[in-house]
Amino acid sequence: MRLLSRAPYICNACQRTLDVSVKRRAAFHGFQRHSSTAAPRDRPFHLAVIGSGPAGYYTAYRLMKKLPNIWVTMFEQLPVPYGLVRFGVAPDHPDVKKSAETLEDVGKWPQFDFAGNVQIGNGPRELPLTSIAPHYDAMLFAYGASKDRRLNIPGEDLKGVISARAFVGWYNGLPEYADLNPDLQAGDTAVIIGQGNVALDVARFLLSPVDMLKETDVSEHALEALSKSRIRDVKVVGRRGPLQAPYTIKELRELMNLPGVGFAPPPETWDELIQVERKKLPRQLKRIAEVLERGSKTPMQDAAKAWQLGYLRSPVEFLSSNGQHLEAVGFEQTEYASSISNLIAGDPQKDLNTIRNLKATSTGKRTMAHADLAFRSVGYLSEPLPGFDQLGIPFDETLGIIPNDMYGRVMSPGRGPAGPLTAGHVPGMYCSGWVKRGPTGVIASTMDDAFNTADIIARDWENGVTFNDGQGERKEGFKAVEREMKEKDVRPVSWSEWQKLDAEERRRGKEKGKQREKIRSVEEMMKILDS
Repeated sequence: MRLLSRAPYICNACQRTLDVSVKRRAAFHGFQRHSSTAAPRDRPFHLAVIGSGPAGYYTAYRLMKKLPNIWVTMFEQLPVPYGLVRFGVAPDHPDVKKSAETLEDVGKWPQFDFAGNVQIGNGPRELPLTSIAPHYDAMLFAYGASKDRRLNIPGEDLKGVISARAFVGWYNGLPEYADLNPDLQAGDTAVIIGQGNVALDVARFLLSPVDMLKETDVSEHALEALSKSRIRDVKVVGRRGPLQAPYTIKELRELMNLPGVGFAPPPETWDELIQVERKKLPRQLKRIAEVLERGSKTPMQDAAKAWQLGYLRSPVEFLSSNGQHLEAVGFEQTEYASSISNLIAGDPQKDLNTIRNLKATSTGKRTMAHADLAFRSVGYLSEPLPGFDQLGIPFDETLGIIPNDMYGRVMSPGRGPAGPLTAGHVPGMYCSGWVKRGPTGVIASTMDDAFNTADIIARDWENGVTFNDGQGERKEGFKAVEREMKEKDVRPVSWSEWQKLDAEERRRGKEKGKQREKIRSVEEMMKILDS
């Protein structure tokens, strides 16, 4: 069995994780059975990719390596590509943004077309899915998660309660949130609800010295607002404990190492929260405990700003005396469903899974944290696209995913025995990334997932599995869709036009001593292209 060659723009640690995953996947695939209806095709394979983020471009990259006669069209609702990498990855993480270089390689492929500024839908100047599907052998849905989860508690719409996704989009120049204008001068305290990496990104941006951010591609309007911010105290609160929180060691260390920023331990002692002798913890959890107990490089007495992690607290209400502006966040205290020390079995992998998955239950006790600003950071959700029904594509509204066989084939409950893993596949329909598995993982795991889907698509095509090609008729791909877009008055942005926008952003950035200054509105982007 041949392993993957080194993946593009991925660090050694992520590559090792990928290699292990590929071994496991290959072993499983050896026992897979999938119906074949025809001999391998000897004609071009036309693939439509919906979404231009990591899930989309890694899948396309992999398929171009495996199927030389593939033609790929990538549809994106914004005039600019890269999705999460451009608008979600923190500007002070430039190494993570390097994954976008994969799409630059894909963009050089002569059989690749980028169709930016294309909104999927049935309204004016929108392109229906039914205008795309007939012209492609397969469609790959890789459009990510565009909706953030709400807490659905009283006061969530008060002024001062902000979605972390919106805040991240705001400082990253996402046009949707260009006018967010968070009030960073309302007071000196912010509460972040949730303890994932996005929550820690928000904390880091609120606390970082502005000089550290000036050379990144953070938007100028965000830099100006952060330079005037009064926030000095940030509390990052979660409903479970320090060993169950979804943050990573890397993100914790970055916050602990911020110059001039102290770390205030939680109200409880670490022994109360961890409950296990550190030497008995699995290695990964032992390292997290060490980082937390060691604390920040800046002692609290010397700190100009500070942050704190709060555990075993579930938000129940946003409080305000005037019914308009946030003044405090109400929490209900929780407790471990079982004693952690009693769950340790001496098996590192089993102990890791047991501790990480430990639930917390309510105690009925209430606490309160005064705050002038609160960020909701409890996850994202994907949404179905208009036209799914016409194409027979199901969608799980609860999980926010397209039901699939875990390898990217879209499943249809109406095409076989009942049950999500035994139902038939919708011919030629695949998914990748967050809309496939839910909004979890980092860029490396998205790459692995995308390669997985790409391998399945290539194998199905080579094995003559039924695709969206009926009796094998040839598809026209992008040429046909161009005619559809013209009829619908849809103005697509090509790859060469994106490169023009890219050059303009880099020019603006150079004037300010940074890599790029993003153009914040679609209207301005189109004005530049049409001038």
